[in-house]
Amino acid sequence: MSALLHGTAINGMQQKLDYLDIRILESLGIYGPRSLSSLARKLNLDRATLWKRVKRLSSLFLLKFNANPYHTNLGLRKAIVLAWAMPGQEDFLFDCLYINDFRNFISRCYGTSEGCFAIYTIPNENIPEFEQFLREIEKLGLTKNVQVQWSTCFQNVNLTSTWYNAESETWVFPWENWIEELTSEATKLPYTLIDPEAFLIKADEVDLFIIKELEKDATISFVNIAKKLGVSRQTIEHHYRKHILRRRLIESIQVTVAPFDPKGISYPLVFNFRFEDDKRMAMFALSLLDKPFAHFIGKILNENALVAYLHFLSREDFRGFIDALSKVIQQGSLQDYNYVFVDQKRTARETVRYEFFEDGAWIYEHYKHMKKLQDLVRQAKSESLIPLGRGA
Repeated sequence: MSALLHGTAINGMQQKLDYLDIRILESLGIYGPRSLSSLARKLNLDRATLWKRVKRLSSLFLLKFNANPYHTNLGLRKAIVLAWAMPGQEDFLFDCLYINDFRNFISRCYGTSEGCFAIYTIPNENIPEFEQFLREIEKLGLTKNVQVQWSTCFQNVNLTSTWYNAESETWVFPWENWIEELTSEATKLPYTLIDPEAFLIKADEVDLFIIKELEKDATISFVNIAKKLGVSRQTIEHHYRKHILRRRLIESIQVTVAPFDPKGISYPLVFNFRFEDDKRMAMFALSLLDKPFAHFIGKILNENALVAYLHFLSREDFRGFIDALSKVIQQGSLQDYNYVFVDQKRTARETVRYEFFEDGAWIYEHYKHMKKLQDLVRQAKSESLIPLGRGA
């Protein structure tokens, strides 16, 4: 997002996105990158111009496209985990959280103290085992506190031109206008932010392999996927069109410009927002879906609460948002919130864990996770990496 807001310094010169760049990125987020010819027609551009622009964005701003699976239809439930480390055990806590095979994202974080923020996608029938895994981490004395919240799938937020001033070619942050939106927005949430009735597995092994490849690069050709899997292109195309699209196994295509901040300062945060009722929650969620600082939003299951990953590029932008939240609470649109800063210096990301899927079911090896966790702690104690008196 830094590059989106401030541009990227290349060879001492500041590279900026112009209005056409923003329109292209916005359209790529809506229609996807798989047919530039079709996209060029929608933008009223010739294909050569569009291709040149996309190449420029890729080289200067590290433009990437990644599919976001709709994990609900893969039989997976999202777990949002916040664990505060015992002093001195911050990196070791990260290593312990990493052990679970169904990790999706893990990062160091900080707020009231140091810890880790993590997202897991857990087979729906294995929720008790996962919660036992987290309790074991706490029992072993590696964390002061572990919190887990179960969430819907995430609603991805791609770049739009809503807060972009085409004349000055700069981003603007009209917080007062945003506050007014919260009293006039519609309340119909996208399907990703509605509590699902069930977590059914609607995919097979081929579907999951395709999704895994599209998560890494949404522009990969069916031919290349077919070569990797050792099947025909027609097989891949059939599964993509008849299964992945029809069964809604992918939520969206994420259009990403790699962050870059010349001053070395950026503010990625995870917020929890709580509301008095579902109407206020819906209006708040919908108001974020076209904002340049939003990355993704999820709804906490069975609660009037949201989790949101937001990214600010200056203290001024962050302060403006916090001041706006104060006014939002005063007007009754928001009940409460808290946040942690995400430390991007140490992170781990995973695609859908297709290698743990066989014969139409997920393979969740709970006892393996527990044994690896206990072995890791035992080894650390023997090497005096953690105090002998802690935990089991």
